[in-house]
Amino acid sequence: MAAPDTITTEKLARLIGTHRCPVLIDVRTDEDAAADARGLPGAIRRRHEDVAGWAPGLAGRSAVVVCQRGMKLSQGVAAWLRHEKVAAETLEGGFEAWRHAGLPLVPHDAIPPRDTAGRTLWVTRARPKIDRIACPWLVRRFVDPSAVFLFVAPSEVAAVADRFGATAFDIEDVRFSHRGERCTFDTMIEAFALATPPLLRLADMVRGADTARLDLAPEAAGLLAASLGLSRMFSDDLEQLEAGMLLYDAFYRWCRDATEETHNWPTNKGPRP
Repeated sequence: MAAPDTITTEKLARLIGTHRCPVLIDVRTDEDAAADARGLPGAIRRRHEDVAGWAPGLAGRSAVVVCQRGMKLSQGVAAWLRHEKVAAETLEGGFEAWRHAGLPLVPHDAIPPRDTAGRTLWVTRARPKIDRIACPWLVRRFVDPSAVFLFVAPSEVAAVADRFGATAFDIEDVRFSHRGERCTFDTMIEAFALATPPLLRLADMVRGADTARLDLAPEAAGLLAASLGLSRMFSDDLEQLEAGMLLYDAFYRWCRDATEETHNWPTNKGPRP
């Protein structure tokens, strides 16, 4: 059982990737972070020395603070955050416990540069359907919760990326795009070292729906139908993205927790009188 104001690796692993995940704050020293240049999925790097400056921006939210071993740095930062009305816990055993458990760690050098507000900025073609909704969902849930996505005319994606310092995705000749029969979603899972069984299962569904190979996964047809329905419900791409976040939250939880569950109309009722 975790001590007060701490969270176990097992419990945190269940929260990561869900809409209820707390803000993850990596306060390891620069030396420790350089020794293993990876971070927990979705974690943001902050200097413990500057906590008084950045803590007020998290007021009213929940957070988990991660240092190397779950001792003085995370304990002190979490206590300061609680002073600022943040529901803050520390990760029991810190980064080392997470790594020892073999849980996913995202390479820092795989994450695109951030803007002055600390956000990654992405751009792709307008009117997204499947891959261009699945990829933003993956980024926001496992890489950068504050990521900004721009949807523009297909002919302008490269120019917008260049002028605004954004990372283009799901177009030809860029890092994050289709590779052979694999979708951009597959490419991102590989780049961010997120090849967990639930995400790989979801990737099969996305690939099947996005490339008209519905035989890849029985659920691909349902994902395709839901995605096309959303594209007709929303004329605004950002509104469609927000609706799609909930859709992929549901599919991810099914992939992670509910693949063995079935549902049927009760058959044990007696005959009607």
